[in-house]
Amino acid sequence: MINFDEYIRQSEPQKREKGYAWQTAIGLQAVDGLKPSDYLIETARKDIEGEITIDEAEQLIRSYYQSKIAHTPEDAEIHEADMASTNIRRLLTEKTFAFTLVGLTSIHRRIFDGVFKFAGQIRDYNITKKEWVLRGDTVLYVSAPDLRKAIEYDLEQERQFDYSKVDRNGLVSHIAQFVSGLWQIHTFGEGNTRTTAVFTILYLRSIGFDVTNDLFANHSW
Repeated sequence: MINFDEYIRQSEPQKREKGYAWQTAIGLQAVDGLKPSDYLIETARKDIEGEITIDEAEQLIRSYYQSKIAHTPEDAEIHEADMASTNIRRLLTEKTFAFTLVGLTSIHRRIFDGVFKFAGQIRDYNITKKEWVLRGDTVLYVSAPDLRKAIEYDLEQERQFDYSKVDRNGLVSHIAQFVSGLWQIHTFGEGNTRTTAVFTILYLRSIGFDVTNDLFANHSW
């Protein structure tokens, strides 16, 4: 198993950045009880070391699954973890970000490209779930017809917030409130937590916060 912490502590900046991104990407799969393959881990190591590019890493993962003759239910879960991890790694090392509804749906589409047929599509049906993060309580999420308005409202409220007027405790509290509110809307049929996490990291970086990915890598919900 690759030791991402070693890359993060001891490596030059480029390796450190990629190590953080992979650590976060893989850590976030635990949200849905998913674990990537050993092949993905080895591919991540090659990417961090500069032996291959992220484009080549993505192609290797796609080819790996295309070459499989037999597929089991476990393979489907591992495939999801591998593809989502690779896509998140790419997103977390890009320098572009849009704090908009389109930006949010774009992140979902890019994370789950090759995984879900509905990647990037706002759900058009109502859902309830028992969430283990809420100790098994059943949650009724925002109804489908109200999703766009709910997201736009939360984003607009966040745009108007003045971070210069709060101390560190107030800052942490506000961010937690914003993230939980966005998550509870449950914009998509699946993949909401991973999408919200990536969106949050990129957003905070875009407004000047030095956000390390291990905020989510080591403490995935």
